[in-house]
Amino acid sequence: MHIQNFDTPRYLAALPLFQEMTSDELQRLALGCKLRRFSRGEGVFHVGMPCEEFHVTVSGQVKLFAISPAGQEKIIELAGPGITFAEALMFTDKPYIVNAQALADSLVLSVSKFAVVHEIENDPRFAMRMLAGISRRLHGLIHDVQAYSLHSGMQRVIGYLLNSLPEDAEDAAAMTLASNGYGGAAAPTIKARPLNISLPVSKATIASRLSITPEYFSRVLHDLEAAGLIHMDKREIHIPDAARLASYTLQ
Repeated sequence: MHIQNFDTPRYLAALPLFQEMTSDELQRLALGCKLRRFSRGEGVFHVGMPCEEFHVTVSGQVKLFAISPAGQEKIIELAGPGITFAEALMFTDKPYIVNAQALADSLVLSVSKFAVVHEIENDPRFAMRMLAGISRRLHGLIHDVQAYSLHSGMQRVIGYLLNSLPEDAEDAAAMTLASNGYGGAAAPTIKARPLNISLPVSKATIASRLSITPEYFSRVLHDLEAAGLIHMDKREIHIPDAARLASYTLQ
């Protein structure tokens, strides 16, 4: 994708946050956007930098992470195409509290705080959409904390695999519910069918995201393969029966 040919207003219109904006509003907002290319391993921002914009991953993959006093890295989120990040922090007038780094060659669209505030002043409904987006992000983080506290490492890995299913895969939501332990008579019916996924980043990165060690993550994958629930070929994972995989931790 060539930056010179990128249609910023059209791209913004496809994002849930901006779908209800008029053409004039999108054109105006686009003036406050910057599209930048980051090479693999290059930092997008780091702790302590002023936060005067939020970001959208257009292509590639960006990790948000923190470094412990002991120097250990903890991945907080993996932002793939279409995922926004730092929108809540932008309104606090405080510097970034996490780091962001490209995991692959990536295009990142940055939307300035000035442009966003200007649109909020013109249309309060835009503020409500921003709040809705921030609320979804908070709900996701709370869900993560619950998963890390209440679910075993095996459940976290299975949940990750099922959450990685294509968005148009039938029963994807039902599979995720089952993998999170919501079984029983009221559990959704899940169709047994094969599916394929590709791990977007390294196993070590995924392990950090799931708050488990890389060694444990690899061991769980091998245990699932030994049980016939998955077949691995490097980063490609074939799931012969997604319903069986979803119900594995309920047995």
